[in-house]
Amino acid sequence: MRAGIACLVLAYVLSQFYRAFLAVMTPVLKAELGITSEDLAAASGIWFLAFALMQFPVGWALDRIGPRLTSMALLSLGGAGGATVFALAEGPVAIMVAMGLIGIGCSPVLMASYYIFARSFPPAVFGTLAGAVVGIGSLGNIAGSLPLAWAVDAFGWRETLFALAAVTLAVAAAIGLLVRDPARVEGEAKGSVLDLLKMPLLWPVLIMMVVCYAPAAGLRGLWIGPYYADVFDASAGQIGTATLVMGLAMVAGSFAYGPLDRLLGTRKGLILGGNLIVGLCLLALWAMPTANGWTALALFAGIGLFGASFPMVIAHGRAFVPPHLLGRGVTLLNFFGIASPGLMQFATGRLHASVAPTPPEAPYAALFLFFALFVLAGCAVYAFSRDRTD
Repeated sequence: MRAGIACLVLAYVLSQFYRAFLAVMTPVLKAELGITSEDLAAASGIWFLAFALMQFPVGWALDRIGPRLTSMALLSLGGAGGATVFALAEGPVAIMVAMGLIGIGCSPVLMASYYIFARSFPPAVFGTLAGAVVGIGSLGNIAGSLPLAWAVDAFGWRETLFALAAVTLAVAAAIGLLVRDPARVEGEAKGSVLDLLKMPLLWPVLIMMVVCYAPAAGLRGLWIGPYYADVFDASAGQIGTATLVMGLAMVAGSFAYGPLDRLLGTRKGLILGGNLIVGLCLLALWAMPTANGWTALALFAGIGLFGASFPMVIAHGRAFVPPHLLGRGVTLLNFFGIASPGLMQFATGRLHASVAPTPPEAPYAALFLFFALFVLAGCAVYAFSRDRTD
């Protein structure tokens, strides 16, 4: 079981890498393929939307087929196949197709590990285990920063993507060999996602899922790169450093959130407080978009650190889900968490294009304010949720 979980965590490292690497690839893709920031925003959004829409069939497959075959098949075909398409791309359409395939390939791996945790471990440690997986997986976020910039400079971006396709295929094979499906619940009752959506207790948690991840994912996955390039004239290496710092903050936040619900005796208070701080950091960026690169970096780090509540929100929602619907329950929560960044990338891409780039910080100030209002509105709804710990 441990070896299988390790393989799923490694696959999630790749998932985190693929959702965040476009920020570092921005300069080379613009220079060689003529791709715009709006094209990259759309490509990033397609990754998230493909990932999100797959949560419904993935939830069914986890409950009926099991995590091993579900993860192996999708990661090998979608993940490795999409990375190969990316390596061969000659324009924005191919990049978008590739990101969609990669999103499909990455869609089951986190939920497969959560499914195993929910079926095989005590409920009280679910939040800690969930946070640990995201924390370790966020090493992919780090690999998609300065190390990726070095690899692209040393070997070329196409060669780097071909290598990633091979690594992805190898991880999928390891999942097929080592993952063990947990025993199914005896006498499982019938049910569907619609039964979960009829539960009023879940809705404030689902709203928090919508807002908790979108700012950190959108900024780290894309906008931090163009922001530093346009406002501070940063090089690819400097952008890599900035994304590395934000990525490290997200790793630290994922590990910190995990045990805090047991230490503080509340999930609601922990999640609400962290996301309110995210909103304040975004408002500070909006008010001071040109203060200096270090001030901006500290605020981005704050967004990464306090915006890492994603697994804790899933733990909050999972506490209301009946055992026989665990697969569909965690994937429903994940759908709301992942679809939102995808839609937000399309929205922020249009917002960025609609604001005159004079001065250059103006489009980014608009983005920061938009993200701030978004997360604060979600906090207002979540304030009415029922707290629950295991």
